[in-house]
Amino acid sequence: MMTQSDVLMTSPLSLSLSLSLSLSLSFTMGRRGGLSANSSQFTLEGEPFRILGGSVHYFRVPRAYWRDRLMKMKACGINTLTTYVPWSLHQPERGVFHFHTELDLEAYINLAAEIGLWVILRPGPYICSELDLGGLPSWLLRDRSMRLRTTHLGFTEAVNQFFDKLIPKVVPLQYKKGGPIIAIQLENEYGSFAMDSTYMPFIKEALQSRGINELLLTSDNQKGLLKGGGVSGALRTLNLQKLNLGDIKDLNAIQPKSPMMVMEYWTGWFDAWGDLHHVLSPEGRVISFHGISINLYMFHGGTNFGFMSGALANPVYKALITSYDYDAPLSESGEYTPKYHLLRDLFSRYQSEALPDMPALRWKETYEPAIMYQHLSLWDVLSFTEEPFKSPIPVNMENLPVNNGNGQSSGYTLYETTITNGGSLKSGDNVRDRALGKQTLSLLVENCGRVHYGKDLDKQRKGLVGDILLNNAPLRDFTIYSLDMKTSFIDRFSLPHSPSFPGFFLGRMFTYGYPSDTFIKLPGWGKGVVFINGLNLGRYWSIGPQQTLYLPGPFLNSGVNQVIVFEEQEADYKITFEEAPDLGMAVDIQ
Repeated sequence: MMTQSDVLMTSPLSLSLSLSLSLSLSFTMGRRGGLSANSSQFTLEGEPFRILGGSVHYFRVPRAYWRDRLMKMKACGINTLTTYVPWSLHQPERGVFHFHTELDLEAYINLAAEIGLWVILRPGPYICSELDLGGLPSWLLRDRSMRLRTTHLGFTEAVNQFFDKLIPKVVPLQYKKGGPIIAIQLENEYGSFAMDSTYMPFIKEALQSRGINELLLTSDNQKGLLKGGGVSGALRTLNLQKLNLGDIKDLNAIQPKSPMMVMEYWTGWFDAWGDLHHVLSPEGRVISFHGISINLYMFHGGTNFGFMSGALANPVYKALITSYDYDAPLSESGEYTPKYHLLRDLFSRYQSEALPDMPALRWKETYEPAIMYQHLSLWDVLSFTEEPFKSPIPVNMENLPVNNGNGQSSGYTLYETTITNGGSLKSGDNVRDRALGKQTLSLLVENCGRVHYGKDLDKQRKGLVGDILLNNAPLRDFTIYSLDMKTSFIDRFSLPHSPSFPGFFLGRMFTYGYPSDTFIKLPGWGKGVVFINGLNLGRYWSIGPQQTLYLPGPFLNSGVNQVIVFEEQEADYKITFEEAPDLGMAVDIQ
């Protein structure tokens, strides 16, 4: 028989939760004390409290849908929102900070408070999250001596500049000041990196000296990494796919008489190009535990819009897909899944009050295909780019003299040089990540995504990172074009006819009334990028697994919408719009 202290649930979402949710979520001033970890159970205002969290990242969800996703979270029985803060998106260049529109972190946290959710903030500076370079800005790599995630002076100075902007925005939103933030995580999974014993104390001091005074946490993947990733004065937590008693005993041995928390209880997994789509069935396994706080990673995954997705390094390099569906309880487009219903049914049994009604689902639309009626080859586009850079030797993306001296972060770079004869061309490991070449030796190099995890972060420079040899002699005198494909770049040119590849294709799609979500499908196309009304939706690639790109309704105009596709290899000259996603052939996670 199931009791309040032993909840039975199937699969990796299986967990015993004794949900003491009697503490009301009232955001008022004059609070006595915040979240405490001074005993074997969390307390909030001196009352027992169990964290039942879920991760939803504001930067992966259109702002128009923030409320919808958080309302669905609340209706599932979740009491705490967790989110990372991506440094790379908030500070794309030194001295340039973005905290507005889709990146308005303060608005997101205040919305969580309005809906009735506590918040655990994970501000990094490194966050992993399957983002390019783990959420670190690529301009850090302009420093050839850079040692990321250490107390290397160039890194700590940059962290301090970012925290000087970020932390004052979140300090007033802490619990003790009347806000919803009950805990802050230091860095992320540092035990797997652990290159500098003074680094985690530096991060702790950097936060506290700027006014952070709520409970501090660290998170790591397994027993051997917990100590290396921890720091005195911060509660250690676990990240894992399956709970077992051994993990709990290991954590308890390191910090006895402290609350047990799984900071990342993985509800699914991410996908790489060329692999299958990973799913995690909610049936099949039954696990029972008592007295543990959890955070579901992810509760809703969202989308890696643009070029934000990361890559795997081991055993071989693999770039990650655009979708971050994660097989989460709430799908990429906000649909309820069997996992969601299972969770809601489970959590509803331990509430003192009935859960809120589930918000209605949004309509998905099948629109008429967009016919691509104009074309411009890559070579013709060069006249619309910024002045090319001339260099006797290849220069990697990050060190190009563009973007106000911050280098190129993402997209493509074209390297051109003159050769007088043919022969054997050798690149070694100096092309990162993919190059298309012609007899004129124009090398179009794509950054498919920097590795987001592991000890090779310092090596994630992109473009041509060394010599290209022709008949064992290094090529010299390059003309280099930066093709970062920002909105300002896409807006510069108009497209005539006569297709060739690589090239840009222009079309229009039409919507009527209030635009609905849809999914773009590109049968007959090879590999490239899709832009809607100048917004970069992300990459597509026929090798899969992902076969559709999510197009949120708020990105569309009522009436005419501009569609631009950059295609590297082949095109069918039309794209279609479906009412359901196709993330490819699925494989169960073992």
